[in-house]
Amino acid sequence: MGSLVKREELPQLLENLKKQGKTIVTTNGCFDILHVGHVRYLQKTKTFADVMIVCLNSDVSVKKIKGPDRPINCEEDRAEILCALSCVDYVVLFDESSPEKLLCEIKPDVHTKGADYTLETLPEAKSIIANGGRVEFISFVEGKSTTNVIKKIEAKS
Repeated sequence: MGSLVKREELPQLLENLKKQGKTIVTTNGCFDILHVGHVRYLQKTKTFADVMIVCLNSDVSVKKIKGPDRPINCEEDRAEILCALSCVDYVVLFDESSPEKLLCEIKPDVHTKGADYTLETLPEAKSIIANGGRVEFISFVEGKSTTNVIKKIEAKS
């Protein structure tokens, strides 16, 4: 079971993990309504390193990106659900629109993102690579998205 880590606790956690020789993989997202696509994506992400840290958009961040009607689930609930997954080791919240600053603090060995991005279109890619990491792109599960779940619910209302 994973743990929610406060941003100010991150330096100590990272120091401990590095002393243990652990490799770190990160990913980021809103993970608003968790679905099978998210689970498979997170399970695949975990295969790239010893420890997975999910950089989770805070409620403030989600509103900036997705608009005033999102998130559907609050950051505490989204973090708790992610922490319950066996593949997730740590979750850390961030308020910015982009996880770039947080990723520069973590300096992961690997960072994953959906295959709808490329190295050229992923804003944080340059920072990941400059800090000695690499980026892996993971294909989505066809037809599985939070937007599709919301549309389905709205259609039944």
